[in-house]
Amino acid sequence: GATMADAVLLIVAEQAGLPIASALNLYSADTLYGRYWGTTGFFPGLHFETCYYQAIEFCIERKIAHFEGGAQGEHKLARGFAPVKTLSAHWLARPEFASAVERYLARETAGMAAYVDELTERQPFKRLEDE
Repeated sequence: GATMADAVLLIVAEQAGLPIASALNLYSADTLYGRYWGTTGFFPGLHFETCYYQAIEFCIERKIAHFEGGAQGEHKLARGFAPVKTLSAHWLARPEFASAVERYLARETAGMAAYVDELTERQPFKRLEDE
């Protein structure tokens, strides 16, 4: 409600004074969460500038320790984002779909766990022995 504006960062890219792209982020005192992105066309490099580079600059300026860049994207590994397992919650208005979705999510969870492990092996960071 009334305090939500204090937790929202909207990054807008403009061309000739008109908005052409934006990224919606939410943040707390210690974490910025990148969430949604959209554009009116194809502009090389604009996705990364809008979604990542401007957000990282915001974190540095505000001394925000963590930037969670959002789900998906092998391209993030090359830009320093390590894969992170996250949880999600689902509510279905029609209970008859619950078992089908539950079965799908069981398969998806196993597949994503293997994928995160694969990406973790490929990340360019030194792994400490005590982790």
